[in-house]
Amino acid sequence: MRFGVTLPNTGYGGDPATLIQLAVDAEEAGWDGVFFWDTPYAAAPDEPVMAFADAWVLLSGVALSTERVRLGTMLTPLAWHRPWLIARQAATVDHLSGGRLTLSVGLGAPDEQGPWFGGDEFDRRTRAAMLDEAL
Repeated sequence: MRFGVTLPNTGYGGDPATLIQLAVDAEEAGWDGVFFWDTPYAAAPDEPVMAFADAWVLLSGVALSTERVRLGTMLTPLAWHRPWLIARQAATVDHLSGGRLTLSVGLGAPDEQGPWFGGDEFDRRTRAAMLDEAL
């Protein structure tokens, strides 16, 4: 069995340098993987905006700062991203890490999150079709 840790890249944990150091610490402590949330929003409309570090940028830093741990996102919701950009980012992180990327993609969280950041509202069926097309 292997064990991974999810590091909080939103809220009080949104400082990139701290998160990369925590990933190094996790590797040194024997964890097998380090993962970040990949979400397009930093807060709900009725909440204050929090610090937020981009998961894919963080993964590049972790890839260059560690040697052994697997790394990835908890899940990348492809309907909220440009699939070609995620493909390029994933290939880059995988190359930088020497093949340690775990690529996790899916539908993402609830339907109402699109409008939170100025995007469209997609129901699950629409997001599923977009996921199929992207894959």
